[in-house]
Amino acid sequence: MKKSGFAIACVGAIVSCGCVVYSPPPAYRPPPAPAYQPPPAPVYQAPPAPAPQPAPDVSYEPPPQAVVSVYVDPPVAEPPPIAVTWAPPPMLVESPPPPPYPGAAWIGGYWVWEGDWVWAHGRWADPPQPSYFWVHPYYENRDGLVVFIAGHWAAPGYVFVPPPRGVNIVVVTPAPGVVPGPRPIGPDGCFVPPPPGSRRGLIIPAPIGTAPAVVTGAPPVVNVGMRIQGGSTANNTVVNNVNVTRVTNITNVTIVAPPGATATGQALNTVVSNQPHLAAAQPPVVHVPAPEPASRQPLPTFTPNRTPVSLPPAQTVRPMVTPAPRTARQPAPQPAMPQAATPQPPPPPAAAPPSPPPSPRLPQQNVPQPPQPLQQQLPQQPLQQVPRVQPQAPAQQQQQPQPQPQPQQQPQQRLQQPLRRPQQELERGKAAADEKARALQREKSEHEKPKEGGER
Repeated sequence: MKKSGFAIACVGAIVSCGCVVYSPPPAYRPPPAPAYQPPPAPVYQAPPAPAPQPAPDVSYEPPPQAVVSVYVDPPVAEPPPIAVTWAPPPMLVESPPPPPYPGAAWIGGYWVWEGDWVWAHGRWADPPQPSYFWVHPYYENRDGLVVFIAGHWAAPGYVFVPPPRGVNIVVVTPAPGVVPGPRPIGPDGCFVPPPPGSRRGLIIPAPIGTAPAVVTGAPPVVNVGMRIQGGSTANNTVVNNVNVTRVTNITNVTIVAPPGATATGQALNTVVSNQPHLAAAQPPVVHVPAPEPASRQPLPTFTPNRTPVSLPPAQTVRPMVTPAPRTARQPAPQPAMPQAATPQPPPPPAAAPPSPPPSPRLPQQNVPQPPQPLQQQLPQQPLQQVPRVQPQAPAQQQQQPQPQPQPQQQPQQRLQQPLRRPQQELERGKAAADEKARALQREKSEHEKPKEGGER
């Protein structure tokens, strides 16, 4: 009883202490490898389209213009300056004829004051004295007034100087019935009238000594912005009292304008000759022809104290827009979009030239041998011996052609023939033997016939 109780106590002690069970550590499992994901295909993005440019105003048509055209007798010395309250009209177009003789100077072809702005028609003329030269007219925008000095002849050594601001300049009054035009639109300083067909009142800043006809071939302007820059010059002097640049002996000038200033909507940057007869001969963008004067009698240059002269009636001039042809703007080439390579079918093989059919050759292994009895029955032909050709001199070889040996022709022909069956060969041999026997029999009978006749 005691033993059983002790055993039970031991078992209870073991159970109360707990049971220790060994478990192996968990096996290491590496993390799964990330699945490969190809990078996203590049997405083609077209470059941004350029900003749309303003379309040229091809519908611009200048209105008709009333023009008084006269001849003017230029003075030999510089005339006094005058001030006009409105700007001269745009230039007109007249093509100078060839010079009539050497030494002639092209004068005129610009706007002069005669109680109104009238057109001084261009013409060839002789200088009044030897070595005298022509001085272009002078236009200056001074505080909204146009200071004007007409073109004139000058002696050697003469240098034009604009009137300073402290000098009193007479402001002229228009003739009766003349309607004033718009005031000058543009910066202060020396200028020339705008190109033919331009907006009234606009002025083109230019260096002193610029011929007004340089703008004949320029497009008409509708806004401020066109200007003339001095090009090839002999003298360049800055006069500070009037804040302008005086340029003498100009040979070429450069005309520049932004797109927003021209009626065509296109920028301009061109070099033009400053010689009046070459500048006036430019092809115009807007053709506004200068009318011929009604009288051949030239008028004297205007002075403030001169008695007004009678002017011929005005002539209506209708502009003709003749813009230069422009090519359409080609779009910029776009880069090709990346595309996946697609399998292309192989190109068809090139057709090879026809070659001659090869001669049939029988393989040695597969050629059946004819039976032995057939070889004994068929007549065997001996091979022809090839004659030996003796070497000859070059001259003899040219005269006598060398025979070409043809050995083993019969076997080759026999090989080229298709093989027959043994039975057919036997029948053919038998037929040949019978034919030979019949031939011998006929020959024998022919020999016996004469003998029988002799016996008879």
